[in-house]
Amino acid sequence: MKNFIQGILVVSALASAVSLSAQTAGEIVSKHVAAIGGKDAISQVKSVYMETSITMMGGENPSTTTIVNGVGYKSETDFNGTKIVQCYTDKGGWTINPMAGAATATPMPDDVYNAGKAQINIGGALYDYAAKGSKVELLGKDGGAYKIKLTSKENVEAVYLIDSTSYLITSVTSKGKMQDQDVDITTKYSDYRKTELGYVIPYAIDVDFGGQFGLTIAVKKVELNKTIDPAIFAMPK
Repeated sequence: MKNFIQGILVVSALASAVSLSAQTAGEIVSKHVAAIGGKDAISQVKSVYMETSITMMGGENPSTTTIVNGVGYKSETDFNGTKIVQCYTDKGGWTINPMAGAATATPMPDDVYNAGKAQINIGGALYDYAAKGSKVELLGKDGGAYKIKLTSKENVEAVYLIDSTSYLITSVTSKGKMQDQDVDITTKYSDYRKTELGYVIPYAIDVDFGGQFGLTIAVKKVELNKTIDPAIFAMPK
């Protein structure tokens, strides 16, 4: 009986290894792109405007996110009467965060900008990754998810967990800073919904900053291809 059980375990392990080796990182990413709508649907999306609610420090705070593909990304959050702004463009980034001592628009350090600038692209960092100068590597499996490491041309690394059934991203872990300390920032995605153009986005996002701080984002409204003036991404003087 013992040998029989061991035999089953060996067969199971071999089957898992064969399944893993049967797909390359590129093939898994391609299936992910198909799962969020495919290139045809993604290419139709020129801009995304979202209204969200961010729960942090025991309260809910209204927020908006505006993206113009390849041009800019801007989030604005009202927190206890204070506006926190984070903006990335194809040329640089800036932020306003009175809670961090930046009451006026302040340029982002290069490492912070490089870590977040992929947000200006519809489809995410994995979409068309090779054309952006990035590389992907299959690290193995974590439960029911493929573990993919993305390395950008600036050598910024992020590890994605992609569900092996739906091929949707369940989490992304990358390096960041919290109160000048290096931490692992893990962002979990769920409640994926298909938009009218076929592009699929998550409506629930949980972010953990190395166990020191966390927040939850609930998407309330999404508008695609809304006319947006690129001037909104310019840093105030």
